[in-house]
Amino acid sequence: MKIKIDVDCTPEEARAFLGLPDVGPMQAAVMGEIEKRMMESLKATDPETLLKTWLPASLQGWETMQKMFWSQMAAGMPGGKGGGKASGGDTSKS
Repeated sequence: MKIKIDVDCTPEEARAFLGLPDVGPMQAAVMGEIEKRMMESLKATDPETLLKTWLPASLQGWETMQKMFWSQMAAGMPGGKGGGKASGGDTSKS
């Protein structure tokens, strides 16, 4: 024997019927406090500090690699430090 009961009610009505508390106002207050604290901490830190905090230390090697790349590009340009070819040919010395 199967008995099927469909209850058509909103979540608020179900909470009230079961005697559960309405936690909506508490959630709104907590989220407001979290938002306030996050905004205060974001205002207190500059973008460079945020990036150093958020990005792992291994990504700092990218900055070194980028500097080497740009120095090689400058050396390969006419009038650059190295005076290499600008045609994109092989500039390695053997």
